[in-house]
Amino acid sequence: MKEKVDLHKEQFLNELKEFLSIPSISALSEYKSEVNKGAEWLGEALKSAGMEHVEIIETKGHPIVYADWTHAVGKPTVLIYGHYDVQPADPLELWETPPFEPVIKDDKIFARGATDDKGQLYIHIKAVELLLKEKGSLPVNVKFCIEGEEEVASPNLDPFIHEHEEKLAADAVLISDTSFIEKGQPAICTSLRGALALELELETANTDLHSGSYGGGVPNAVHCLVKLLDSLHDEKGRIAVEGFYEGVPEVTEELRKEVSEIPFDEEATKAELGLDSFYGEEGFSFKERTGIRPTLEINGIQGGFQGEGIKTIVPSQAHAKISCRLVGEQNPQDVYNRIEQHVQNYKPAGSKVTLNQLIKAKPVSLDSRDLMIQKAAEAYERVYKVRPLFPKEGGSIPIVEVFSRVLAAPVVLMGFGLSSENLHAPNEHFHIENFTKGIETVCEFLQDF
Repeated sequence: MKEKVDLHKEQFLNELKEFLSIPSISALSEYKSEVNKGAEWLGEALKSAGMEHVEIIETKGHPIVYADWTHAVGKPTVLIYGHYDVQPADPLELWETPPFEPVIKDDKIFARGATDDKGQLYIHIKAVELLLKEKGSLPVNVKFCIEGEEEVASPNLDPFIHEHEEKLAADAVLISDTSFIEKGQPAICTSLRGALALELELETANTDLHSGSYGGGVPNAVHCLVKLLDSLHDEKGRIAVEGFYEGVPEVTEELRKEVSEIPFDEEATKAELGLDSFYGEEGFSFKERTGIRPTLEINGIQGGFQGEGIKTIVPSQAHAKISCRLVGEQNPQDVYNRIEQHVQNYKPAGSKVTLNQLIKAKPVSLDSRDLMIQKAAEAYERVYKVRPLFPKEGGSIPIVEVFSRVLAAPVVLMGFGLSSENLHAPNEHFHIENFTKGIETVCEFLQDF
């Protein structure tokens, strides 16, 4: 298949450039028409590839694109998931080239969405197209379910999956939205942490007050917030919310060995980040803290006067954004309830606190011994000439757990990105080698499935 990919490489890259030029930013309402344009472009690409029953399905938010080819009688079915929406491009001044004017340099394609997830998604469309043109049919049945809201936590895909369980039924779900360990070392992720995000608002007096007249005599909202947030962790980096660790699995020696087998250079990472030390829960390594342990992070704080100069007030309001990564059997709603109780128990005198839940997703754990995952490993090995590793990822793809549970099908996280490709950051890019070899690998997987 390599010869076929090489033959069409320039054509495929030109098509990908066209796809990447659409600013399908799901988080910003002013880009709604561009998100719709992305869905329509994708629908045409699937038709051109030879897929059938292509639908642009409207939701309460952005469209879901569906297509299938189901003529492989008696053969298994693969459901391919991806997303065509992208993150906002800000800060624009840090981009070396415009984010929605794709360019190729140093064997990489630069644009917003290049690696997350348009480039990786397009691998599958081209793989299916090549197989259909080469053989006139596919070795297995294939369905596509592609959403436009992954970057805003997939609010409408979850109910869509529940309502269309039969339509989406498959023997495996194939997703490319993860990364290699490093260049040339493929990886199949076997664990994703769950997620919980919330906003905390703290109020004291009914207005900001003059610090000369009231300072030292009334509660200061910023002081109260800082004290409250500090209560969330103890001095050993452990989360101090009562019951937070309920459902967290024991870290066995076998699990520690599995995590330690993933290459990681602590000193190089610290140097790259400009740090002289790491931080976290005592008794665990950096890879354990970021892959198999839960977290609670303060993502932002706002309160008091933010302008130039000084304004001598006692602030009456302060806000914080908090996110948690969850593991094992931790239930996001239970964790939220426990944080809410902690906040009420520890809020300083004179303060009122309200919480607003933003994101909720369950953790997911996949068995590396599953036949489908092993088939993917063999496909990687044939193309890249190296056996993939099976890392535990610290991030979250909320919809993975939903697919796995509702469709009762194994999920194969067959990523082709690199963690160095600036996803969600300026100058996002995708290595062209992994784009072309990715097409070969997916062809191998589908033929061996």
